[in-house]
Amino acid sequence: MKDAWEQEYVDYVSARLPALRRLGRLLSGDEHRGDDLVQEAVTKLYVHWPRARAVEHLDAYVRAIVVRTFLDDRRRGWARVRLYSTPPEPEELAPPDAAIEDRTVLRAALSRIPPRQQAVLVLRFLCDLSVAEVAGILGCSEGTVKSQSHHGLTALRVRLGDRAGALARMEG
Repeated sequence: MKDAWEQEYVDYVSARLPALRRLGRLLSGDEHRGDDLVQEAVTKLYVHWPRARAVEHLDAYVRAIVVRTFLDDRRRGWARVRLYSTPPEPEELAPPDAAIEDRTVLRAALSRIPPRQQAVLVLRFLCDLSVAEVAGILGCSEGTVKSQSHHGLTALRVRLGDRAGALARMEG
């Protein structure tokens, strides 16, 4: 019996992994940290799979695990410290085009707002979820999502200043 649900779990995670990795990357701002978030989330999912597979909206349930893992991680500030035996080598990068530069600026501004507002903005505007879906994932009211969206967008506008055009493209 366990083999059947394990295979069901593997099939589910394999099919959803690209979308989960995208969400993790959008939340964390870093591909590797995003992968770590997803790994931690799918491990939690595995532990609770017998109960989780009976959930009506499994995708929303799993997105909530990823978002809560991200929020928990942001609360543990010491976990972001990275130690290296030698300094990393500077990478030779081609000059960034405008779109890459806008994303970099937006990502930097987004990382400096409170984690809950960051999660709301990523889910609403980058993952294109409705207010109701975001409220369900975060376990809060729709009014809270709207308020967090407003405050988060205001904070981004302040941080972006003249570069608010990147934010306008995110909203549109």
